[in-house]
Amino acid sequence: MKILIVEDEKGISDFLKQGLEEEGYEIIVANNGEQGLDYAINKAPNLILLDWMLPKMVGLDVCKTIRKNDLKTPIIFLTAKDTIQETIEGLKAGANDYIKKPFSFEELLERIKIHFRTLDESKQLSLDTIKIDISKHQVFSDSKEVVLTQREFELLVYLIKNKGKVCTRTQIIEDVWNIHFEYDTGVIDVFMNAIRKKLSLSKDEDCIKTIRGVGYIANDTK
Repeated sequence: MKILIVEDEKGISDFLKQGLEEEGYEIIVANNGEQGLDYAINKAPNLILLDWMLPKMVGLDVCKTIRKNDLKTPIIFLTAKDTIQETIEGLKAGANDYIKKPFSFEELLERIKIHFRTLDESKQLSLDTIKIDISKHQVFSDSKEVVLTQREFELLVYLIKNKGKVCTRTQIIEDVWNIHFEYDTGVIDVFMNAIRKKLSLSKDEDCIKTIRGVGYIANDTK
């Protein structure tokens, strides 16, 4: 697996490069945002470790541009920024995960492994007329392909994997967004509304129901 590190502090990038190479990963390093974006598009990394504050192009814009290029590569922000609003900004930009500096290498390594396990999944999922091919990142509704963002895809997969169970907003924030502190879970409703619109589901659709004040539940009805 190939990991791209986009980090302008040489001490940090050297430390990460050495540690991850010892774990068997192939490492590419970019020391500014423009170079990081170029490598993300042209060198096909399997995962990106992205600093927020970068010269030439900030990490947030790098992340947004990667997603605009329809690249699904998992992105983990490495940053000293830690306010809720900044966390939301990063996640809305398309990041998959967020780890605050200073961080332990062991925690980062575990998060990387989790994302790679997700990439390795090839299971076919279904919910009524909705079909998902995880390995190809494809969603179909009534045999027609529906294009979802990375976060919408992850949320839909999570609900279907937990079919028949009520998924609380707190569980979703922790398991899908990987955030483990007090957080405005209202952002989940924004993504759910987008998913429903793209899949032509009403709020009262039986296959994905809203449990008021609690969360959501997915169930087959056909």
